[in-house]
Amino acid sequence: LPGVHDQALNHFVTNSPWDVVPVRRRLASRMDEVITPAAWALDDTGWLKCGTASPGVARQYTGTVGKVTNCQIGVSLNLVTDTASCPVNWRLFLPESWDPASPAAAADVGQRRVRAQIPDDVGHREKWRLGLDMIDEAVGWGLRSPLIVADAGYGDSGEFRHGLARRGLSYVVQVATTISVYPQAAVRTAPPYRGVGQPPKQRYRQPAVSVKDMVLSAGAVAARTVSWRDGSRIRDGRPVKMRSRFVFLRVRPAGRVLLAAHRDQDLPEAWLIAEWPPDRDEPTKYWLSNLPATTPKRTLIRWAKLRWRIEHDYRELKTGLGLHHFEGRTWQGWHHHVTLVSAAHAFCTLQRLDPKALAPA
Repeated sequence: LPGVHDQALNHFVTNSPWDVVPVRRRLASRMDEVITPAAWALDDTGWLKCGTASPGVARQYTGTVGKVTNCQIGVSLNLVTDTASCPVNWRLFLPESWDPASPAAAADVGQRRVRAQIPDDVGHREKWRLGLDMIDEAVGWGLRSPLIVADAGYGDSGEFRHGLARRGLSYVVQVATTISVYPQAAVRTAPPYRGVGQPPKQRYRQPAVSVKDMVLSAGAVAARTVSWRDGSRIRDGRPVKMRSRFVFLRVRPAGRVLLAAHRDQDLPEAWLIAEWPPDRDEPTKYWLSNLPATTPKRTLIRWAKLRWRIEHDYRELKTGLGLHHFEGRTWQGWHHHVTLVSAAHAFCTLQRLDPKALAPA
C-alpha cells in the first residue's frame, strides 16, 4: 500500500515491546458491550509451517487440514451470537517437545526457545487448560460468561467440564461417542455391613456405558424434530429453518475425574443430546450440558449448534484479514499478530452491525 513503511510495521508486530493484554481487555470489553454474546466459544486453529524455528511448531493434528502436519496451534476465546462474533483472547499451544520439563522435550529445545523468545515460565499446557486460563482472564477483566460452548477437543475432558462447573459456568460441549455416563436413575449403594472392618462405601455398582450405547438403547423412536435458526437458503421468499432430529436424555456423566470429585455424593445430572438425522442408522453428533432440566429443547440445540460461528470467524480471519500470513518466529510477534488481526475483525464486525455505516464500494 502507498505510504506504508513495511519495515516499521514489521518491527511493530515482531519486536516492539507493547503488551497485548490491555489491548485484548479493551477489545473484549467493547465487543461484549456491542455483541451481547449468547455464549463464549473455545476452539483452535492451525498455521501450516515449514521448518522447526517458529514457536510451538511441531508435527501435530490440526483441523485446518484434517490431519497431522507441521504446524502451530492457536486456541481462541470468541464472543458469539447467531449473527455476530469476535475472537477476544488467544493462547499459543506449546507441544511437549517445546517444554524442557517434559520427558518428550526435543534435544535442542533450549536453543529453540531462546531464538523464539519464549518466556521461561511458559511450558506445555493442554488446550483445554489454556481455554480455562482465558476464561479466568476474561472474568478478571470484568466480563461475565453467559455460557461456554466447545467441540469435542475440549468437551471430552472430564477435567475441563468439571473445571467449568466448579467455576459456576454453564456449558454445552460436544463429546465423542466413547464418553461414559450413568442413567439418571442410577443410585449409589453399599452391601450390608457385617460388623467387620470399615463399613463399605456407597458407589455405583452398575457399569457406566458410552453415550452412543445410551442413545442407541433409547432408539430412534426417542428422536424429535427441532428447528433452531434461519438458514441461508430461501424458499417462497423466506429463509428455511435449520432443522434436524435429536434425542434428549438426562444422565450422570462418569469418568475417573468426576467420580473422584464427587467421591461421597451422587454424580450431578446433565443433558445428553444426540443428533440423529432421519436418513442415518445412528446418531452423528453428541453433546453434554449442565443446563437445568427445565431448559427448552430448542434452546439446547441453538446453543449446541452455536459453535458454527467460530468456523465463520476463522475463515474471515484467514482469508480476509491475514491471520495465517504471519511469518515471524517469535513468541511475542505471534501474540501481537493475532491481537491486531482480532482488532481488525472487531472493526469489520462493528461496521456490519452499524446501520449507518457506508457499504464498501
